[in-house]
Amino acid sequence: MNITFPDGSVKEFDKGTSGLEIAKSISHRLAKEALGIKVNNDIWDLHRPIHEDSFISILTWEDKGGKMVFWHSSAHLMAEAIEAVFPGTKFGIGPPIDNGFYYDIDTGEQEITQADLIQLENKMRELLAEKSQYIREDISKKEAVAYFTEKNDEYKQELIEELDDGEITLYKHGNFVDLCKGPHLPNTSYIKAVKLFAIAGAYWRGDEKRKQLTRIYGITFPKQKLLDEYLLMLEEAKKRDHRKLGRELEIFMISDKVGSGLPIWLPNGVIIREKLIEYLKKEQKQRGYVQVIAPIIGKKELYITSGHYEKYGSDSFQPIKTPSEGEEYMLKPMNCPHHCEIYKNKPHSYRELPLKMAEFGTVYRYEQSGELNGLVRARGFTQDDAHIFCTPDQLKEEFLDVVDIIEILFRKLGFEEFSAQISLRDPNNKEKYIGTDEAWEKSELAIIEAVAEKELNAVTEIGEAAFYGPKLDFMVKDALGRQWQLGTVQVDYNLPERFDLTYIGEDNQKHRPVMIHRAPFGSMERFIGLLIEHSGGDFPLWLAPRQVIILPISDKYINYAKKIWKSLDNNEIRTSIDDSNEKIGRKIRDAELGKVPYMLIVGEKEEAEGSVSVRKRKSGDLGQVKLDEFINSISKELN
Repeated sequence: MNITFPDGSVKEFDKGTSGLEIAKSISHRLAKEALGIKVNNDIWDLHRPIHEDSFISILTWEDKGGKMVFWHSSAHLMAEAIEAVFPGTKFGIGPPIDNGFYYDIDTGEQEITQADLIQLENKMRELLAEKSQYIREDISKKEAVAYFTEKNDEYKQELIEELDDGEITLYKHGNFVDLCKGPHLPNTSYIKAVKLFAIAGAYWRGDEKRKQLTRIYGITFPKQKLLDEYLLMLEEAKKRDHRKLGRELEIFMISDKVGSGLPIWLPNGVIIREKLIEYLKKEQKQRGYVQVIAPIIGKKELYITSGHYEKYGSDSFQPIKTPSEGEEYMLKPMNCPHHCEIYKNKPHSYRELPLKMAEFGTVYRYEQSGELNGLVRARGFTQDDAHIFCTPDQLKEEFLDVVDIIEILFRKLGFEEFSAQISLRDPNNKEKYIGTDEAWEKSELAIIEAVAEKELNAVTEIGEAAFYGPKLDFMVKDALGRQWQLGTVQVDYNLPERFDLTYIGEDNQKHRPVMIHRAPFGSMERFIGLLIEHSGGDFPLWLAPRQVIILPISDKYINYAKKIWKSLDNNEIRTSIDDSNEKIGRKIRDAELGKVPYMLIVGEKEEAEGSVSVRKRKSGDLGQVKLDEFINSISKELN
């Protein structure tokens, strides 16, 4: 059989050769570092034999897929430890996640507490030392039902009922057997460092009407050093937590009475948000965008037409009934259907295209309560959305123009490390998507060609496309090395078809436009939450809610402080005065904690000379200067 590698090279192997054997044929080091193998976009166990011509890549710890194999195997190791320490436990699901893994379990009358995590960790270390092999076994549906019926595990029985005969596999290692499609590590010895973090409640299948299970979170590493570094990063992350800093810096709040997942912006947060919007609007205006505003609700039929009701209906707030019989509205889950209707409001000629329609539109999606996380995972959030309606010939140029905007924004805000992810349709699960194969092939090719032309550092992920089209997602690394998905740009041939959008071409005939969806920030809430953590609340001067604070040495100099404030305010420099009775040392400390970039200390000498003593956060005293000189200096910095 012929095996094609990521670099395009092809090598012949005997049928039945495993991924591990292929890795060994390349180098012993690669074989030692290999955790799994990607075969035609599916991830397999290293020991699983390959029987036909395939495209493959060997996955290591440096690959996302490699980490997923490692953490999936670790979830099974934790489950084995749980079953040993708490016999009779029933198991729900135990998937890998972005940082580690979890398992949902039902321990019956036994209660697992935070104190039990140490015992489970120690049991995991004991088990991993046994070097138990992960063994995959194909099993019939009848056999699977019989096994988990005898084990009295109704959760696995329910999962089996949804599977077809011939697609059911078990994985065994040590004394643990689990219903699982894999893949897994060759054996447990690959796992060198273990940490169990937290216990939470989780409803079975995410349904609040079902039983609440216990969810245990953990993470593992192939080296103890990596775990040590991760724990240090977590400590730093606690200090930078946007929920903590957002409260301390009075950026946003969440009220139980208003509702979970619905952030309320406080004055300081509004300044940050509006400044970001102002910056992007200026950039968009230079590139020919026009602003629109659509209502935050729409008739249910609008989202049926777009496909959002079918694909997102279960994750949306449920329809709102009106006094009119049979009439239903929905809180807007997406802006794009509204923009399609705006486009359709009048006829268009090819001469008008591209038409670039932008809106900072608030949308609502019903995220599960256990998934909510301050600003970064909310039920109501504002997208810096825009939709570009263009001809097929204009598609690549417009797509690349959006990529330019995203790169400009990231660099402006100090995100120097970012990569791109090409998210394509899963060809084996087409029911998840709308549209024809032809439309998908054209849109996927457009993104792939644009990325190649831009020479972006990009990876390809199958199955991560939006339901209406492929996309290019931008992955940003923050100051702690964590990766976040932010900006996105998507190509869509399907919504123009569903909404019957047209333009008159040069041939005087009707043609279908192509639609580009783009959101450089993504969600304003998510972006600002990440920005808070990335900067630790030390925003760049142009974004800082308070750019200057005036610190009078005593009450005698408050009037002079007010004159300074007036001059700064006239120059649009955001300023406040600390007129408390505290000593100057305490005022400086409070200003530092408030992360104000500049402090102006004023007393008798400064008032007499019309000057200010300047102190810059993290830099200390900069000396005494005339007020006009300081204003000129800070104005230049802002420009």
